[in-house]
Amino acid sequence: MRAEFCVATVGDTRAQLDLEQGRWAALIAAIAQQRGLPPRATTIAIATAFQESRIHNIDYGDRDSVGLFQQRPSQGWGTVEQIMDPRYAIGEFYDALVKVDDYESMVINDAAQLVQRSGFPRAYAQHEDYSRALASALRGYSPAQFTCQINPGGSGSTTAIVDDVRLSFGDIEVTRDGDDATYPLTGAAPDVKARGWAIAQYLVGQAAALGVSVVSFDGRTWTAADSDDGWEKDPGASKDAVTVSTN
Repeated sequence: MRAEFCVATVGDTRAQLDLEQGRWAALIAAIAQQRGLPPRATTIAIATAFQESRIHNIDYGDRDSVGLFQQRPSQGWGTVEQIMDPRYAIGEFYDALVKVDDYESMVINDAAQLVQRSGFPRAYAQHEDYSRALASALRGYSPAQFTCQINPGGSGSTTAIVDDVRLSFGDIEVTRDGDDATYPLTGAAPDVKARGWAIAQYLVGQAAALGVSVVSFDGRTWTAADSDDGWEKDPGASKDAVTVSTN
């Protein structure tokens, strides 16, 4: 059995996460992309989740705080059941963040604090380097720099993968063929390349949870069986479509 973890390597920063952290960090990035938010919003959200829960979806915390961002039902964030749904919690965080004037030009710590109102107002800054690296990779601006090393289990469901990607990224085009799903990309470079890598690296982040076996894009392929090798060069991997397989 190999050790299981996810890692983003961008510049001199190597941000290593456990599989749950990798899964939720990838979801934080995907929902920001679905909403048309800038990568800085992703960085702020990941830094906040690092500080509040270590990016774990925990059902406990200070007073009535729960979830990825330790949101409190008594403070109007929603019910416990709602907040424990990561998609809901992430959406609520972004709803609050976009109400912060000029958050895109703010110090990351200060933007996070204006959303969270923490009793430790400078605590978010310590997570900035990791969060920047993860946001850059998971939003597709650092191609092939986010990967997960897993022990492959049973086959996943293509339907479940397609449904998950739709919930995370919105109604993006997809074609299905048996155990494969393909996401064709349209548009101009470099935007199309970043979008493709955002989807591809998201799928790797969800691989252990969804039973993903193979992800291919832009001359690279990640396989669960050889996940310790990361993204390997593959001349057959399309530059115009992301392909995911469960076989």
